[in-house]
Amino acid sequence: MKVEDLRQKSDDELNQEVLDLRKEAFNLRFQRASGQLENTARVRQVRRDIARLKTVLHQRRASA
Repeated sequence: MKVEDLRQKSDDELNQEVLDLRKEAFNLRFQRASGQLENTARVRQVRRDIARLKTVLHQRRASA
């Protein structure tokens, strides 16, 4: 997920993506706890994607 791509999306799209990634992170935590998670790097990737989305949203609100 690139920041340039995120900046082109609307606030509603970004908020929806944050919600989707939070749901995925929730499911990944349960998979890790139960030992079913194969790609452990995905947890880190999702966490960082959420941070990127929140950063773009915050920058927009600060500049508005």
